[in-house]
Amino acid sequence: MLPLSPAARRVRPLAVPLFATGLLLAVTGCSSATAPTEPTPAASTSNGLPGGHVHGLSASTDSGEILLATHEGLFDVSKDPARKIGPEFDMMGFAATNDANVFYASGHPAAGDPAPNPVGLLRSSDGGESWETLSREGESDFHALAGTASGIVAFDGTLRTSEDGISWSSVEAPFAPFALAADPTSNTVLATTEAGPYRSTDSGKTWSLPDGAPVIQYAAFASQQDAFGISPDGMVHFSDDAGATWASVGRVGASVEAIAATTGPEGKPLLHVATAEGLLVSTDTGATFAPSAGD
Repeated sequence: MLPLSPAARRVRPLAVPLFATGLLLAVTGCSSATAPTEPTPAASTSNGLPGGHVHGLSASTDSGEILLATHEGLFDVSKDPARKIGPEFDMMGFAATNDANVFYASGHPAAGDPAPNPVGLLRSSDGGESWETLSREGESDFHALAGTASGIVAFDGTLRTSEDGISWSSVEAPFAPFALAADPTSNTVLATTEAGPYRSTDSGKTWSLPDGAPVIQYAAFASQQDAFGISPDGMVHFSDDAGATWASVGRVGASVEAIAATTGPEGKPLLHVATAEGLLVSTDTGATFAPSAGD
């Protein structure tokens, strides 16, 4: 359970809509962490982004909201100044869903919090204002986390899948992913590895490595078919067939920390990149980048 200040801890039953697919799961006895209703201003780091190192990024075309998952919690950088959302904890893993208010996260409690460490899998149904523990509290620190149409794929030293966020199955895989990426309306998942992006079409149960795929470190889906990948050297790659094939399209000139992709108003894929120098966006399928309006 996460730190609450000044609110009290509580336990309550919960009905969880999973990735807006109509699948409901009844969660009884989930611990809940509620933050102050008004987010507080955030202090910026040297790159102008709040919260220290960025581990996750979420962007919404509809609302214009850009969220950073960081060592100090969740921040909305579409506001000026950036605003902190919800309780402080070290968000090592973060996944957005098809519901703008629903997120999953993992990591560690804030410094000084006596809660079990690691926090396991957490879920927020109110845009990050509060979080509840679903499973594996004190067991799993999911550094890689993705949501699909059928459930969750996560990595904590073991690759795991779950249909409901509570019961988990281990998957034998010939890789340790740096990152996992998925479109929440599809069952295709990408796992970035030193050998290239492995691909699953069954929500992480089985995997294959496409021939000729580039080595990418970060991956994100803009839609079920459109995906971006960024190599360790900053080369940007684009796929219009959900990671089956890739083309090099551009380059990011700064050290990348996290990426997110969306579909713009005209149907074009947009790529958002959190870097050591600030927040960038590409509106031309990764060919060029400019400072984001959220930066």
